Amino acid sequence: MEKLMVRGLFALCLLGFPFVVKKPKLKEMLIIFFSKGILSTLIDAYVVNTKRISYPVRPFPKIFSTNILYDMLFFPLLSVIWVKQTYNDNIPKILLKSLTWSVPMSIFQWYFEKNSKLFNWKKWSIFHTFGSINFTLFTIRALHWLVKKIEEN
Repeated sequence: MEKLMVRGLFALCLLGFPFVVKKPKLKEMLIIFFSKGILSTLIDAYVVNTKRISYPVRPFPKIFSTNILYDMLFFPLLSVIWVKQTYNDNIPKILLKSLTWSVPMSIFQWYFEKNSKLFNWKKWSIFHTFGSINFTLFTIRALHWLVKKIEEN
């Protein structure tokens, strides 16, 4: 069942990619996409190597100890959507909208940790997930602000 879920997520990401990462502002969105992939992979590698989370079912298990599909495709795509959603917002609106992403994602991850073999939380909780999601969303949003400022000059 878990392998089917991973394949379904991969197919969903491939189908959604051209609709999410597109013109206008293609360059900005690609910077966001790849930066989020790098940030997520680095954080996930730390979390896995310190044995806080494990991924029993993951793509390329002989090569990666992290869930590379989530880190390099799914979460970056969601981040591009989030940046588009908050593109012209001020800080209070960005903070509020971050909850529309981090709360459901934390709940879904908690549910899947309890009801699937996709990952196991060892020294981890829903609060760690909530914090790490918000940290990466705000980091990427700050990077996006910086890219916009550079592009304006």
